[in-house]
Amino acid sequence: MNSNAASAEHGSSLRLRNFHITFFAIVLGMAGFSLAVQKVGGYGGEGIFPLLEAPADVLVYTTLALFVLVGVAYFAKVLRYPEAVKKEFNHPIKVNFFPLIAKVFLVLSIVFLERDMNVSYSFWVTGTVLQFIASIVIISIWIRHTHFKIEHVTPGWFIPIVGSIIVPIAGIPHGFIEISWFFFSVGLVFWMALFTIVLYRMMFYSPIPDRLLPTLFILFAPPAIGFIAYAKLSGLMVHGFGPDAFARILYYFSFFMFILILFKVQILAKINFYLSWWAYSFPLAAKTLASVVMLHMTGNTIFRNIALFELGLLALVILMLIFVTLKAIIKAEICVED
Repeated sequence: MNSNAASAEHGSSLRLRNFHITFFAIVLGMAGFSLAVQKVGGYGGEGIFPLLEAPADVLVYTTLALFVLVGVAYFAKVLRYPEAVKKEFNHPIKVNFFPLIAKVFLVLSIVFLERDMNVSYSFWVTGTVLQFIASIVIISIWIRHTHFKIEHVTPGWFIPIVGSIIVPIAGIPHGFIEISWFFFSVGLVFWMALFTIVLYRMMFYSPIPDRLLPTLFILFAPPAIGFIAYAKLSGLMVHGFGPDAFARILYYFSFFMFILILFKVQILAKINFYLSWWAYSFPLAAKTLASVVMLHMTGNTIFRNIALFELGLLALVILMLIFVTLKAIIKAEICVED
């Protein structure tokens, strides 16, 4: 083997070793974008902007292909470099990104509710089981640990518990009422507890590092998802009722956090690109979906305009993320040692 071939093989080996769990944030972002486009476009031409139905089809199957690609790559890393995976799992911040896999399955289960109930059911069961395991394991790590500090806490810590709030959205249509309430209860209570801790950390300790600043967008995801899940659980969507007091609290708190984070865009625009930038995408998708649900529940056209604005912003963010990610791949700036 000549030196060039050996060097190329060594480079490929290093890239696989440094293929971080955060790559699943790309898949989750695309899954959320696919779902948002599908809901705004409507499946069967019944959305608020039917021209998006065809693009939604393309996005859904592109996301599935991307999920397989990233999944195969990370599984190869598990087999070849288990010590690197163990190191990620023991990292005080990266450990919270492992439940992204469960969240992708759960979001895809919602995507396929209108496409194929059997596929949706398979995705939902897989995602729910993985979410339960991830919740037990990671919360156990939180409770008994030897290496966490308050500075390690970021909005990324919401990731392990937000998946629990997603469970009811497809769980209710599949008939799992009590299981859906169980996961919603766990996710909602832990979200409130973690939100207090995260706010305390941001107010009284050193600023969040630049590479993790995009996780600020996660702050408005749990109440947005919680609003949608609660609307399903309470029957507000099924029976065509308007939002009750608790539903409005969840939606408008998410809306306030969304506006608050937008005021920080000038700070976020100055940081270098990291894979954590993909944290922008799924929360924006969740907020868009919440506005679509609010439109259906109230009939107020202002929520149609909000949903279209949020989807437009999400589309611009996704295009920007794809561009900078491909640019970083070409320049070999990702899959490198932290």
